[in-house]
Amino acid sequence: MPSTMEVKCERDDCELDMFENHYTYDVPDDHAVADLTCPYCGGSDLSEIEV
Repeated sequence: MPSTMEVKCERDDCELDMFENHYTYDVPDDHAVADLTCPYCGGSDLSEIEV
């Protein structure tokens, strides 16, 4: 099963509390949360949520 990553934006002025990324089997091994931007505010201050 392809992996899923739950991410939250750490910016105080962002209204998005979290989002999920669903990956295909082809995602590179070195892909990380630092490669993403917030889909709501466009910021890059993100952290992965451990479930």
